[in-house]
Amino acid sequence: MQKKEAIDNLINRLFSGDRLAAARIMTLIENQSRHGASILSKLHPKTGRSYRLGITGPPGAGKSSLVEKLALEARKSNFSVGIIAVDPSSPFSGGAFLGDRIRMQNVTQDSGVFMRSMATRGSLGGLARTTQEVADVLDAFGKDLIFIETVGVGQSELDVVNAVDTTVVVLVPESGGGIQAMKAGLMEIANIFAVNKSDRPGSMELASEVEEVLNLNPENKNWRVPVTRCSCLEGWGYEEIFKEILAHREQVISSGIFKEKRLLQAEEKIKELVKASFEEEIWGNLENRKTLKKMAGQISEGKLDPFTAAGKFISKIKFSAEKKGSE
Repeated sequence: MQKKEAIDNLINRLFSGDRLAAARIMTLIENQSRHGASILSKLHPKTGRSYRLGITGPPGAGKSSLVEKLALEARKSNFSVGIIAVDPSSPFSGGAFLGDRIRMQNVTQDSGVFMRSMATRGSLGGLARTTQEVADVLDAFGKDLIFIETVGVGQSELDVVNAVDTTVVVLVPESGGGIQAMKAGLMEIANIFAVNKSDRPGSMELASEVEEVLNLNPENKNWRVPVTRCSCLEGWGYEEIFKEILAHREQVISSGIFKEKRLLQAEEKIKELVKASFEEEIWGNLENRKTLKKMAGQISEGKLDPFTAAGKFISKIKFSAEKKGSE
């Protein structure tokens, strides 16, 4: 009972704007505490309002610097801001290196900005396992814009497109030689291209090359993907990127895409939770694990193939007595 009261107290404090309570709730969710599902259920009525922005691109593109500049622009327009910076995990502790938090010290001093660094903990796709849940906490905390910066693992970090409403792909002049190779990945998920570090040679050529690639693909009738040059080091160009973000936000909301994305995200979340629940139920059963080992032995001996084994295993799955009784 005391634990439930403590959790309810944390939630009430979050709703009243307590930053420490928000951080504590995020830690519980990121650590996959048994109270996480209950907390998220209670936060859900307060979610669905925030607009989510993905900032992705190759390592070294200056994503953190751009996020900081964009967050400052958002604050000038009186948006409250949440930032989720997904950092690589330490191979020893499993925690994040917190490099992004160090690079964004200027913006994190603003009381209207809440930043959370998250460790990938082995997750692929550029996001951490609970990134979307932490974004929900920021949503319930009242943040208008939530920036999600991916870890920067390269072309494979495409999970972000399903987690956000606008995707900004950050490139640098040195990316030029790899544009053709990127067409099937990052090139296709961008709503906005930002050529950062454009104080360096080759930025105009890269911007032109990206535009040429975009012209080869059918144009989105409702949105022309802009390619904007900027230099966070010299302090120019990011204002234009923020204007493009607001323009895309307006288009996404007015066209109904915002609601469609929330619906698809809800469907995916249900499927993910159902899958996790079934896997826990199946592999938590000793008889199922015994059957699995037996069939694996038969496969390794050449007596059974994996496809036939999977079909047989499904017909032999054992569920707990409680589940049987409720069916």
